[in-house]
Amino acid sequence: MSISFAPGRIWHRIRWEAAATGRSVRAAFTGAGPERDLAVQALKAAAAAVLAWAVAGWWWSAPLALMAPWTAIVLVQNTVYRSLRTGLQQVVLIAAGTVLAALAYALTGNTMAAMALVLPVTMLLGNYSRFGDQGVYASTTALFVLVYGSFSGYDIAHRLLETLVGAVIGIGVNAFVLPPEHLRHAHDTLYRLPRDTAAVLRGMAEEMKDGYDRAEAQEWHTRARRLPKLLDDIRNARLWKRESDRFNPARRMRRRGPELPSSDWDAAWERITDHLSTLTGLLAEAVGDEARLRPPSGEALADLPDLMQAMADVCEGDCAALGGGCPARPVDRDEAMARAWEAHRRLKAWVAHQDEETAVSLGALVSELQQTLYDLGDAMVGRRHGPWAPRTGGPRSRQPGRTP
Repeated sequence: MSISFAPGRIWHRIRWEAAATGRSVRAAFTGAGPERDLAVQALKAAAAAVLAWAVAGWWWSAPLALMAPWTAIVLVQNTVYRSLRTGLQQVVLIAAGTVLAALAYALTGNTMAAMALVLPVTMLLGNYSRFGDQGVYASTTALFVLVYGSFSGYDIAHRLLETLVGAVIGIGVNAFVLPPEHLRHAHDTLYRLPRDTAAVLRGMAEEMKDGYDRAEAQEWHTRARRLPKLLDDIRNARLWKRESDRFNPARRMRRRGPELPSSDWDAAWERITDHLSTLTGLLAEAVGDEARLRPPSGEALADLPDLMQAMADVCEGDCAALGGGCPARPVDRDEAMARAWEAHRRLKAWVAHQDEETAVSLGALVSELQQTLYDLGDAMVGRRHGPWAPRTGGPRSRQPGRTP
């Protein structure tokens, strides 16, 4: 089988990668964000390695000074807690690899035989779940010891001291030089969900005004099904934020901005995205030549674009409350919710005037929309901190139009 190369395609890929790299570099210099955070961590790791080498290699003239910068560069982690945990793992693994390699050579008197004896043991030790992805350092340290031929007690003590020097420097640099925090990343991830949901709803409303076909409805369904992925990102961001607070000396010194909404907010948005996925699926199944549900009349669906627009306004109001910078104009969330419930009431009134088959499809749409509106109300109440917290009433008290 011959393999053909497409120079034009390869060149296009290279240009795309170069452009993406350029955008990341510009973003790191022009404003706060993940690109700048990554650049800061990279520079800190490089500085920690140079400092560790200056202490162990230049000032101390250690016999295997490589261990200090090697350990230091690895310990500039994404959080201070992770640096401490990784440092402890590395010290234990490097000590184990050093001692086991020296014992193996003492028993065999041959470097290759010692490797054959010690490497299976260190690889098994490295796969212990408590060591995570640091487990390989037991085997690599054993190889360094055997290749360099440093088996005496003096050499073993030096390996451990060099490792400790690198660990102290790496952890110290990460903890006291711009210690990493992930609060901004958590906020950035949070406001993406209402912002992207508003974009989906707004697009649906615009396309519904002139009528829509099956391809458009399937595209809505595809976009709605991507929204739950943002919930996974939010949960990960919350975990990173909590971890970044542990043992962080700058936690109380930096301006932290508004508190993150509670986990009730996540639960409400999980239900919202589920309902939107089902809703767009129903719309896709009720249009086109191969429709599985009888499509409601255009007259019956006339209020659906207004309902979608009002729901989009609610989502954009939430995005603005979370600091997402949208929308361009202020949104009164209560007024938008009132418009949404009023449009839902008008849409719901059409169900009684449909034939049996059409009532099934329209009734399913009305039901999903009603549940979505309830959960949008819960999404507001779930945020218990900040200016968006409700002043009075419970989760359902601000939802006009609800019937028993």
